[in-house]
Amino acid sequence: MRTRGPLSGDSPRRLPLMGYTRSGGGLSTAQQAAKFLGVSALAGAVMAGLALPAVGAFGLTAKETVQEFDDIPANLKTPPLSQRTTILDAKGGEIAKVYSRDRTIVKLGDISPYMRKAIVAIEDARFYEHGAVDLKGILRAANRNAQSGGVSQGASTLTQQYVKNVFVEEAGNSKEKFAEATQQSIGRKIKELKYAIQVEKELGKKRILENYLNITYFGQQAYGIEAASQRYFSKSAKDLKVEQAALLAGLVQSPSRYDPVTNPDTAKTRRNTVLQRMADMKDITPAQAATAKKKPLGLDVSMPRSGCITAVKGAGFYCDYVRQIFLNDPVFGKTAATRTKRWNQGGLTIRTTLDPQAQESVQKSIKSHVYQSDKAATAVSLVEPGTGKVLGMGQSKPYGFGKDQTQINLSADHSMGGSNYGFQVGSTFKPITAAAALERGTKPYKSYSSPYKMEYPSPVSTCKGTWSNSEGATVENENESERGPYGMKEATAKSVNTYFVQMISDIGVCPVTELADKMGVERADGKEHHQVPSLTLGTEGFSPLTMANAYATFANRGVYCSPVFIDSITGPGGKKLKVPQSKCSRAMSEKTADTINTLLRGVVEDGTGKKAGLQSRASAGKTGTTDERRAAWFVGYTPNLAGAVWVGGGPGASDLKMENITIGGVPHDKVYGADTPGPIWKDAMSGALDGKPAPNFVTVPIKDPNARKPSPPKKPGREKPGREKPGNGGGQDNPWPDISLPPGVIGGNGNGGNGNGGFEWPR
Repeated sequence: MRTRGPLSGDSPRRLPLMGYTRSGGGLSTAQQAAKFLGVSALAGAVMAGLALPAVGAFGLTAKETVQEFDDIPANLKTPPLSQRTTILDAKGGEIAKVYSRDRTIVKLGDISPYMRKAIVAIEDARFYEHGAVDLKGILRAANRNAQSGGVSQGASTLTQQYVKNVFVEEAGNSKEKFAEATQQSIGRKIKELKYAIQVEKELGKKRILENYLNITYFGQQAYGIEAASQRYFSKSAKDLKVEQAALLAGLVQSPSRYDPVTNPDTAKTRRNTVLQRMADMKDITPAQAATAKKKPLGLDVSMPRSGCITAVKGAGFYCDYVRQIFLNDPVFGKTAATRTKRWNQGGLTIRTTLDPQAQESVQKSIKSHVYQSDKAATAVSLVEPGTGKVLGMGQSKPYGFGKDQTQINLSADHSMGGSNYGFQVGSTFKPITAAAALERGTKPYKSYSSPYKMEYPSPVSTCKGTWSNSEGATVENENESERGPYGMKEATAKSVNTYFVQMISDIGVCPVTELADKMGVERADGKEHHQVPSLTLGTEGFSPLTMANAYATFANRGVYCSPVFIDSITGPGGKKLKVPQSKCSRAMSEKTADTINTLLRGVVEDGTGKKAGLQSRASAGKTGTTDERRAAWFVGYTPNLAGAVWVGGGPGASDLKMENITIGGVPHDKVYGADTPGPIWKDAMSGALDGKPAPNFVTVPIKDPNARKPSPPKKPGREKPGREKPGNGGGQDNPWPDISLPPGVIGGNGNGGNGNGGFEWPR
């Protein structure tokens, strides 16, 4: 028969409670008798624990108890203990710690000897002498409970308590399972006792004590001795002094009653009881106990800090997105319940793709342009072309529950914690239409009449048939001065609505939505794209992350890479977990992407996005403004970084019209994509790219090789007469409305008034 030795310096060895079966299978007569007596002792233990008068009072016979005991499965399956999960940035810096239960598992050797002795002294003084069941303890408890007429003393050993805690841990956050694991019933007690026998047999005393100290709840959201030591004393469990160990050991019986934070006097009395018990057990001397009793509690409390609300550098929503990925991606488990259970178990070290330099730049830019208290809000996402790595994510309404805080991730789709519908993106969708047209053979110098105002052309082909303008819907440009004809370059730079409506009506809606899908441009609400020409004007709701990643496809010369947030995950014991990988696929030809890059460079060089252009490095982008100024955008990129900035009504203010409004201390008559989102983008990108390479785009010529060259200037007095533009001088209007001429060919300083006269070329 095996025996197990105690920790060095502790009490003598003990014999197991139950004998092993004979080699022939079955118990001997003596063993049967011992088993009967053992089960009777189990029932006695149940009665002692529940302070019940007798087995017979419930009609529980020894035979029935033996049968129930035999029916219990032989093996106790211990679930992995839930622990903290640590989320890191790409450089290894800590973003946040998240946990369902705050626990850090430590080895017995990393726990103060005082703590080991204190818990044994107060909870199970005969721990090293008895087996799974302490018969002397049962008799003592039964006697005292009978004398008191109530439950004045229990008889559960540390091993039994450990088994109970295993059931509680397995229950997780389920109220039903927790109630089942803690119910005061004879059946549960018998079940615990049988498993306790198994645990004693398989683990031995040292391992049981180690497991017990790691699983036990110590109050203040601290599970396990390491978390408790950090919570109450801000130190590791290996460094606990005798009076500190005694305080923590005393908490186990009733963490709320003896809580030193809320009940210091009661906690001190309990601590001194433990110290006296340690002296009685000769774990410490009477003098040590007396000295320790005089000491104050000496708390150095570290308040519980869990979850993405604690994230540094404004990365709360980035942190939450990581959580959403884990809970939604099948790579972490086939079912939602499996993934949730794995997340709650924790013990993970998650290294993300978050670049600390980029994140700091995002936050700095946001704070300098939009105040947390503003009615308007902003959200920014930065993505690395070619890898899909999300390097930065932030917003002016921070993660939290207080005033001007929110739990809605304004950069994300609804399924990942974002707003219900996303935000209309305005003219930032137009480059997708242009790319679809180029893919179908449209020349980059294609010209459309582009009037100031027009009816939507009809009918227009779609993926499901045709769309007809049965109601006579019209579209107009931002300014009356925007009148065509225009080529693609000018129309893109000036964001001419009627040009792109004519273009999508020409090629059909389906090629545009198909390309959008290839670029990952999915609606924030998860629904299909509307098959209507107004799609080109950005009438559907998308998230900033979606738009940043779509423009990264242009930067990556036509190859789309799905966004990724997680670089690696290490589980308990250093085991590597599989993580989602970016999936890259060609969405358009290199020539198409290069053409779009050339067009969008013009936007930041001399178009609507000029204020956003970066210094000393190639950049491209597009502004966007929606009806009634409910949203304004700038989405832009360099060859090695793409970013999207949205400004609009945040949570609770989605109907905000950004007119006569102050944002970041700056008053605006009307908010445009260029005047608020543009500068935010510029500052965020500049800081993120500081010290990084500055590659150039591959560009293509846009000029029409068949275009008629302008005639040389005629001698004074022989100009062809034209229509005089009223109000601002005597210059000429364009006498050839069907020919697209470069700005400045017609018109000039009028001689009939002050300022420029002549044909008003769109800005």
